[in-house]
Amino acid sequence: MTNTTVGFIGLGNMGSRMTRCLVQAGIPVLGFDLDLAAVERCGAETAPSARAVAESVDVILLSLPDSRVIEQVMLATNGVAEATRPSQVVVDLSTASPESTRRIHARLRERGAHYLDAGISGGAAAAEKGALTLMVGGEHEVLDRVRHVLDAFSSHIYYMGSSGAGHTAKLLNNFLNAVSLASTAEVMVAAKKAGLDLGVLLDVINNSSGVNFATLNRFPKIITGDYLKGGLTNALMMKDIVLYTELAGELGIASTNAAGPLASFGLAIGLGYGDEISNTVVDALGDVSGGVRLHDRKDDR
Repeated sequence: MTNTTVGFIGLGNMGSRMTRCLVQAGIPVLGFDLDLAAVERCGAETAPSARAVAESVDVILLSLPDSRVIEQVMLATNGVAEATRPSQVVVDLSTASPESTRRIHARLRERGAHYLDAGISGGAAAAEKGALTLMVGGEHEVLDRVRHVLDAFSSHIYYMGSSGAGHTAKLLNNFLNAVSLASTAEVMVAAKKAGLDLGVLLDVINNSSGVNFATLNRFPKIITGDYLKGGLTNALMMKDIVLYTELAGELGIASTNAAGPLASFGLAIGLGYGDEISNTVVDALGDVSGGVRLHDRKDDR
């Protein structure tokens, strides 16, 4: 193995893109993923295990599916936490439960190591360009120590506060994303059934009070048949919404808007779109609305 200073555990849809940005920036990466070929495709050096990454590097980055997997990687016997050492930094770029994050933070602090939670936003397209937005929780001085690493794949880094604050901000942002995507999908299905010109309607919305990220960035592509493959799946979107509702319960706030996206993305999963990009929620809604599709291939003729 080379004398690598940065390790990456979890080189899936987002992790692979961030790793490529690091490599392109001249930062050597020691990577581990259950799909060993994924590590090679990113230009990283392959580690035999997650623990081996922790034993070999100074900064460890994580991009894993959920808190259950994160805790398994970090806290299991012979896991990453047992291999950490004083001053080592772990940055969790996953979407996770803030409560779980704080628990892992405390465990690493006992060993003199540091754990930052860094929620990311921007999706696959931003990751590809190294232009993600990061929301970071943990010690500010630790963030400053690893900022040069995070800069390789981000264009905006916001310090949110103590441990768990980054993942909390991420859940709040993702919930708004889910609400706007599900609501816009419903509106677009209704517009299609009503016989409206979808392009003109989007122009109207984007110059009116209904404008949102989905109307600006998603649906102009979707109505042409481009679902922007490679982003967050319906199953992962549902996971994030559930995490938000759990957070709302812990905070004791009224969550009166969660039912809509829970129903919409639950429908998508139930109809077999779970592993498809979350933009296909519009097709799930179309399926139960008479087989509606926003894009008709005949429109290309």
